[in-house]
Amino acid sequence: MKSLVVINACVRQADSRTLRIADPIIAALSERYAVTRYNLPEMDIPPLNPDLFARRGVGEIPEWAQEAARAIAGAECILIAAPFWDMSFPAVLKCFIEHTSLFDVTFTDNGKTCVGLCKAPKVLYITTRGMDIRTGDAREQATPYLKAIGSLWNLGEITTIAATNMDYISPEEIDKKISEAVSRGLEIAQSF
Repeated sequence: MKSLVVINACVRQADSRTLRIADPIIAALSERYAVTRYNLPEMDIPPLNPDLFARRGVGEIPEWAQEAARAIAGAECILIAAPFWDMSFPAVLKCFIEHTSLFDVTFTDNGKTCVGLCKAPKVLYITTRGMDIRTGDAREQATPYLKAIGSLWNLGEITTIAATNMDYISPEEIDKKISEAVSRGLEIAQSF
């Protein structure tokens, strides 16, 4: 069975509108993929600090980071669920990426430049945004960052599913937008 890595950066967990979209899509994909899930808010991931950076430089990398980096590198597909926070995504996702961006695991070099070692041809990024900021807007920096890290790691096409303006509409309109995003995600999942 092919492997799917799910990276959940939804800090609000049970109250997360992003997870309301992601969970049915993950459930559908789990029928065809072996799922490895990282629930970042539960992992207590520190930012890289001088001590961690020095230890990393001598090969002392936390086992969880090595295991997650290997899972990412070997995955056929990756799904990231992260809400829109402060024009990007929650810091825990950036910390996770810093810890799993490992030389000779997710990328290497050829003597002239970095070369990605991952093999996932598709990444699905699911998000909700409180404001009416569309993917591609200059204020939306999550998708460009994920595309940049995807370029470093050799990840394929990144598709963003975003429900926007969620903080300024009625509960009924929120439900409708979530339902539409789930439908779009399930359609994408058929060929994912």
